[in-house]
Amino acid sequence: MVQLSRRNLLFAAGAAAVVSMAGCGDDKGKKDLADNRVGAMDKYGVGDQFKATTAVSFSMLYNNHPNYPLKDDWLFWSELSKRTGVKIEPVAVPLSDYEQKRSVLIGAGDAPFIIPKTYHPQEEAYVSSGAVLPVSDYLDLMPNFKDRIEKWNLKPEIDSLRQEDGKFYLLPGLHEKPWQDYTLAVRMDILEQLKIPVPETWDDVYNMLKAMKAAYPDVYPFSDRFGKPNPAGNLLNMLALAYGLQGAGWNFQHTSWDANAKKFVYTGASEQYKAMLEFLHKLVDEKLLDPETFTQDDDQARQKLASGKSFVISANAQSIVNDYRPDMAKSLPNAKIAKIPFPVGPAGPVNPAPRLENGIMISSKARDSKNFVAMMQFIDWLWYSDAGQEFARWGVEGTTFTKDASGTRTLTPDVDVLGLNPKGTKHLQKDFGFYNGIFAYGGHVELVQSFFSEEEKEFQKVLNARPNVAVAPPHPLSDAEREQVTLWETPLKDFVYANTLKFILGQRPISEWDAYVTELNGKNMGSYLDVVNKSYERYQQKHG
Repeated sequence: MVQLSRRNLLFAAGAAAVVSMAGCGDDKGKKDLADNRVGAMDKYGVGDQFKATTAVSFSMLYNNHPNYPLKDDWLFWSELSKRTGVKIEPVAVPLSDYEQKRSVLIGAGDAPFIIPKTYHPQEEAYVSSGAVLPVSDYLDLMPNFKDRIEKWNLKPEIDSLRQEDGKFYLLPGLHEKPWQDYTLAVRMDILEQLKIPVPETWDDVYNMLKAMKAAYPDVYPFSDRFGKPNPAGNLLNMLALAYGLQGAGWNFQHTSWDANAKKFVYTGASEQYKAMLEFLHKLVDEKLLDPETFTQDDDQARQKLASGKSFVISANAQSIVNDYRPDMAKSLPNAKIAKIPFPVGPAGPVNPAPRLENGIMISSKARDSKNFVAMMQFIDWLWYSDAGQEFARWGVEGTTFTKDASGTRTLTPDVDVLGLNPKGTKHLQKDFGFYNGIFAYGGHVELVQSFFSEEEKEFQKVLNARPNVAVAPPHPLSDAEREQVTLWETPLKDFVYANTLKFILGQRPISEWDAYVTELNGKNMGSYLDVVNKSYERYQQKHG
């Protein structure tokens, strides 16, 4: 399941210390698996129901979400064992401590076999020690995973996970189509009043804000949220994607791929980034964008919207339903607000969301288990088959949901989730353990959108008609290179953040851009790019 932030987490320097797990590092990927097939099915293919030939159990690190704390008596566990013959032994860790605890367990050699909820490139910290398995060596055991990569043309995305040895160490969630959730929400009643069409491009957004300001001169039409931990985190990321960069704001990516030049450029020093900052400065300078956007918390932004002091704000599907409409129902009962399609920028009409999600690492210790093949088949069924994904999301037909002749699923009357059955006395996540972010992510468009409102389905229909955003080619770093760039990243990022705000707010004129780029070079930007581009060239020479 895609989480609220949907960010591509940056490599954590602290995790890099996990590099010396004794006894690991041997590549056993091609070793005969005859001794590791206990419980495995002799014939297991696409669409088959996995059922272990003997009862087996697998340890798994479990990210214990406070919204639906782990319960031993969930129907999920008993039904999973009934269908697959597998018992999962969860090692529960609070959501707030998950990444740190995962690092400690792997470093000590105590990690469970299955390690989910890992965001690329977090797995890179554990590759050199041999602590996690090169899962790409075992794809023949995972027919559903392989089938989806082929049918959904996911090879470029999968290749982006490959390390210097040409292998990848993370089994990601796979989407048939991207799922872009974040965009702008706009007061539709104001658009109707001013006879403004729904904006399609960022230039349209500018013109809309100008018209709103002309009609309401005392209002900042746009006052934004989602700015923590980075100022204007979501707004900057949306604009970066629209301008053809890999990401900015709360998804800041140091490098972006320049397809024309066939090389990586530094995101924060690119011409696209400069143009993006000029656009935002224009919004602030003309009093169309509230300068407090860069300092206020979410509650302050919501209050301005609810009191009519702003008309536009960043949004995802949940914030529309759970935040903005309830907020305005109390103070502006006639107001109407909705998401607009992700605005098109200079990069053209693309769907900017990735098709890979967080995924699963496998502890290298699992490779020596007599049940290893059964475990890989089980993972393939639960996380990558149609039946497994429906089970993880919806639960048990007749108990938590029903299905009509057309295949449309409906929650049973006493079960609620996402407010779909507000009078339901039982909760799909809290009481049954389904629709759990550990197990439920990726899949066919129809399944991913099966909990969506009709309004959200229409939003996604517009975006799914657009081409997917291009994927940057592989450029894996060696251990020594990764250690070096990690030392450069924080000073570079902090400098970019600080000057991004200065340029937007007019505290530093854009005429000083060249000086700013020179200052970035003084913080090892050029050396950083040299390392990344050399790693790209090296990978191309080795693996094409």
